[in-house]
Amino acid sequence: MVGLADVIVDIVETGSTLKENGLEVLEEICPLSARMIVNQVSMQMETGRIRTLISQIKELC
Repeated sequence: MVGLADVIVDIVETGSTLKENGLEVLEEICPLSARMIVNQVSMQMETGRIRTLISQIKELC
């Protein structure tokens, strides 16, 4: 069914998919960000492995 919603809310990074589908951002509701939570014991026991994972994730951004 097409044409039922007046507006939609979507989490977007660049907005290119919206534009490709003929949509536009009307208003930014709130900025979002991702957080990594690390168990304190795991951080002590697996510091190298966790820091490597963090570095790999940062390279993607």
